[in-house]
Amino acid sequence: MAEVGPFRRLLGHMKSHKATIRLASACSVINKIWDLAPPLLIGLAVDVVVLKEDSFLASLGMMDPWHQLIFLSVLTFIIWGLESLFEYFYGVLWRNLAQTVQHELRLDTFNHVQKQGMGWFDERQKGDILAILNDDINQLERFLDKGANDLLQVSTTVLVVGSVFLAISWQIAIFAVLPIPIIVWGSFKYQRSLEPRYAKVRKSAGAMNALLENDLSGMSTIQSFTAEKREMERVETLSNIYREANREAIRLSAAFTPLIRMAILCGFTATLLLGGWMTLEGSLAIGAYSVLVFMTQRLLWPLTRLGETFDLYQRAMASSTRVLDVLTSPTEVLQGDFAPSLQKIEASSIVFTDVTFGYDGREPVFENLNLVLKHGETVGVVGPTGAGKTTLIRLLLRFAEPGSGTISWAERTLPEWKLETLRSSMALVDQHITLFPTTIMENIRYGRPDAEDIEVFDAAQLAEIGEFVEELPNSWDTLVGEGGHRLSGGQRQRIAIARAVLKNAPLLILDEATSAVDNETEAALQRSINKISNDRTAVIIAHRLSTIRNADRILVLQNGRIAEDGTHEELNKLGGTYSRMWDVQTGQSG
Repeated sequence: MAEVGPFRRLLGHMKSHKATIRLASACSVINKIWDLAPPLLIGLAVDVVVLKEDSFLASLGMMDPWHQLIFLSVLTFIIWGLESLFEYFYGVLWRNLAQTVQHELRLDTFNHVQKQGMGWFDERQKGDILAILNDDINQLERFLDKGANDLLQVSTTVLVVGSVFLAISWQIAIFAVLPIPIIVWGSFKYQRSLEPRYAKVRKSAGAMNALLENDLSGMSTIQSFTAEKREMERVETLSNIYREANREAIRLSAAFTPLIRMAILCGFTATLLLGGWMTLEGSLAIGAYSVLVFMTQRLLWPLTRLGETFDLYQRAMASSTRVLDVLTSPTEVLQGDFAPSLQKIEASSIVFTDVTFGYDGREPVFENLNLVLKHGETVGVVGPTGAGKTTLIRLLLRFAEPGSGTISWAERTLPEWKLETLRSSMALVDQHITLFPTTIMENIRYGRPDAEDIEVFDAAQLAEIGEFVEELPNSWDTLVGEGGHRLSGGQRQRIAIARAVLKNAPLLILDEATSAVDNETEAALQRSINKISNDRTAVIIAHRLSTIRNADRILVLQNGRIAEDGTHEELNKLGGTYSRMWDVQTGQSG
């Protein structure tokens, strides 16, 4: 099966706008027809002035030359009015279509991106995804806003002017229109040559965008290591690659218009000489000769802009390929339709059966892991870095999929669950807190958007954040800034806990929830955790063992397996890994 080109792919995505496309195209064509009428009026006017009572209009019954000129003047007003009217119509239609398609493409693409698994994001640079959602979609908008109309009007010009030439003199038409097939052939040849060059431009733009996004996010690190010069060199290198990619495309596209001008010059010269000779010989009327000369000019200017239009078109097609490749990429996370009741979820245990998992190109994290997380119990998870603590959470949330084995909840494997139901049944407080650039109130309400204010305050009370919030100038309406940078690490974590409390999910997951706080804040968080973990299943990952001391059960992960399993007291008596970790953290280690 032949590969579908980017233009047809784009049209396929825009099929819901077929009626608007047809109407806008019709307005573009009709506008150009009226735009090409003035040369005919000029020819008729010359015919009236030269031939008077023997003019073409006189043969239609309008004998007085003055009346003929008045008629042409009225006709000019009508034609110019219609041309302006349809220019307004196509302008509104194409521009609104461009904005609508841009809007829908961005939403569709972002929605599709949100459905991808975490592995999909691991293989891509965030900056490149941002470039697709912004720059590439904007490139399509620019083409629909201007380029589509230009292509239609150039095509209309060629057809109308060609028809007029044939009607007046087929001999002149042959010479005048002869360069057009060469121009069209050259245009498509240039298009094919430009395609890989603009694909390279968009790829380099994505790489540069990725670096800039990363550097802006890590500006504090750059400045603290006085690495500004190094980062400047990296940005300069990628910017030069982007510039050189554009230069390659520009070298080719810039030569297009001059070559078109030379081809059209041949047709214009043929009209001038052959038409002039026929007029002097008396075989061609002076008015008809005037029409041919002016029509050739009308043909000249649109075709000289064909290079610019094709340039815009090819940039848009390169962007279209990138956008549609993302939009049509298969969703990695497959899901079923299992959506159990809340009561069934709350009464069910989570069972890991012979689960094996490893990241690509690395040693397995788990091999034949068997684990039961009983409903209603609080489970602490500890272990050295790389033992698989966070991977355990990723598997539960289906951010990663086991290579073999199964994970079941409510007696069904996780892939059988409806993904929305599964994740709605879990409340995660991640070690990397994500806050949104809005108010404290709205960041907490993110856990349950339909929550009443009193419910938000209750959740905040459990997380013990009311005191510090009330001390802020704008209290609950305080803006936290991008990523919550206006708050301390402990304040951000307590807001994240309040958000999880408000969600009120059957499974609570805390991943290093006390990693960035002082002892006093940790004590407050510990009290919050004890309160919110009642009557629900809770999985708490912690480096600070004091956080999970009161857990019903503590798992020690080591080398991809459960090395120890028991309560705090039981593990301390065991004298193994957990006991040594506890001694180190409490200062009892010699």
